[in-house]
Parts: sequence; structure tokens; C-alpha cells
Amino acid sequence: QVQLVESGGGLVQPGGSLRLSCAASRIFFSIYHMGWYRQAPGKQRELVADITNGGSLNYADSVKGRFTISRDNAKGTVYLQMNSLKPEDTAVYFCNTVPSTVLNYWGQGTQVTVSS
Repeated sequence: QVQLVESGGGLVQPGGSLRLSCAASRIFFSIYHMGWYRQAPGKQRELVADITNGGSLNYADSVKGRFTISRDNAKGTVYLQMNSLKPEDTAVYFCNTVPSTVLNYWGQGTQVTVSS
């Protein structure tokens, strides 16, 4: 069974940084276009950053210049380095394929709270 396990979230002050990790198992990770999604309370889940199997990067305008996505195919892991965090970045963060319907699966996510 597919597994995506997100970690690295927490409580951070505005302007702070966090690094999220997502470990994938039981999938041929390197072939997939992977992304980080987030869902804030009362809002729809949105894609904030993605990385193709060839290494091309894409970012939502709201995080461009502050977040960096990367992947380690040997470890089956995708990362999200988040800098200059803002209160509006508060959300549960998930990793998944792009589009997210490929695996028909969501992990538990990791909570990121930006607050003073």
C-alpha cells in the first residue's frame, strides 16, 4: 500500500523558517511529478510548489521567493524549505503527486502554525 509520510511542521514566529519532509514508500518515486499542497481552515486545498521528475520547479505566487522544493529520488523523499514565514502560511501541509488523483491517497499531513 502506498504511503506518504509528512513531517517537520510546528509552531514558528513570523519571519521564521521550517523544513518539511515527505517520505514516500511503495511507489516508484522517481517517475512522479511531486508537489506540496496546503489546506488552511475553511479553505480548499491548494498546490503551493511542485517539482517534475526532471527537476523543473513551479511555485504559487503566494510563496515564490520564500519556499524551495527539492527531492531526493534515492531516498524517495521530497522537501519543502520555507523561509520568511507569514501568518497566512498557517495550514496543514501535504505532499502528493501532481495531479493529486494519481495515487488516490493522502497522508496525514503536517501542521504549520505561524504566530507570535
